[in-house]
Amino acid sequence: MKINMSENVIKHSSENPFQSMISRFDKAAKLIGLDESDYNVLKAPQKTVIVNIPVTMDDGKVRVFEGFRVVHNANLGPSKGGIRYSMDVNLDEVKALAAWMTWKCAVVGIPYGGGKGGIKCDPRSMSKGELERLTRSYTDLMFNVFGPDKDIPAPDMGTGQQEMAWIMDEYSKLIGYSSPAVVTGKPIVLGGSLGRVEATGRGVMVSTRSALGKLGISPVGSTCAVQGFGNVGSISAKLLAMQGLKVLAISDISGAYYNPNGLDAEEAIAYRDSNNGTLEGYKGGEKITNNELLELDVTVLVPAAMEDQITEENAERIKAKLIVEGANGPTSASADDILNKKGIMIVPDILANAGGVTVSYFEWVQNRLGYFWTEERVYRRADRVMKTAFESVYAASKEYNCSLRIAAYAVAIKKVAEVEKLRGKFGV
Repeated sequence: MKINMSENVIKHSSENPFQSMISRFDKAAKLIGLDESDYNVLKAPQKTVIVNIPVTMDDGKVRVFEGFRVVHNANLGPSKGGIRYSMDVNLDEVKALAAWMTWKCAVVGIPYGGGKGGIKCDPRSMSKGELERLTRSYTDLMFNVFGPDKDIPAPDMGTGQQEMAWIMDEYSKLIGYSSPAVVTGKPIVLGGSLGRVEATGRGVMVSTRSALGKLGISPVGSTCAVQGFGNVGSISAKLLAMQGLKVLAISDISGAYYNPNGLDAEEAIAYRDSNNGTLEGYKGGEKITNNELLELDVTVLVPAAMEDQITEENAERIKAKLIVEGANGPTSASADDILNKKGIMIVPDILANAGGVTVSYFEWVQNRLGYFWTEERVYRRADRVMKTAFESVYAASKEYNCSLRIAAYAVAIKKVAEVEKLRGKFGV
């Protein structure tokens, strides 16, 4: 199932996402006393690959697309991260996303480093044949980067199971044998894992439940708003409703929909799936703007769209008691201090949405073993990983007297820096 482009909500800010990541990295590094050598190594990507991808289009003309793959750090294990197809793709965005993957994998304790890829294109305007040729050509050009023990792609915005199947097939042809572990997020029949589609949204739900517990708030009777209604947002909404929260608002690229009596998340998912993947024309709530959704008076706000949705421009108007970041980088660094002063707890992206990479790891393990787990086992193990990670970050926030975000960075950076020291310095 292709990840829905409805997660592509228009950005509020032009704040550089890599600089946003670095500003948080700097705060955490100072907090834990990271030495200058480790700082210099960990702040920059280990590898940046930029390719020009020629593709023969259906009309016979050749177009050239710009593609990226960034390996931020591979000290804990092979780099791991999705491939994004979007006209918004740029190198700073990919560098930021790759770094977030490094910290995300370290926070939840899985043996991966961080990587990310992207192609600057509009997949909605391309035929299936054009997308296949684009994906296979990108794989050919990244052949020396990808590998089950080197760099493992996954779906991201604008890509899904079909693109991962093409990558797996093309890579397998190049090496001469089937290699399902080179990529995750595959169809089940090609070695995908049960529970992978739901994994990120389920991690958001587990993180929300854990955070509400620390705040002394019962999920039953609490309210939430979910920005973005693609894979992550829709599943988060459905699972939060199952925990007893009332979903007051949802949104996608068509706009936001609000019902003070609560929306039926499963009904909204069914409507979206029968309506070309968007909520356009949805009658379950009155139409409001995405800005208005973010500023609703709810217990929990789940930004599950794109980067920089909550910024210094609107942070003062956020009324939620708890923000759980389903998307990568939905809160700009400039908004952090404002939200912290308002007393809003934020479960950061590198923790809250790590359920996806956790189950991607499980998929990789199952591929290497040639033995597959039941859905119940996947959920049980993923939930345990997410709960343990939350408790570790919460304890660090108390130890360092800081926000959960900076605590998550601190936990991750300490782990990666320790491995750096044990493995030895570069250039020795």
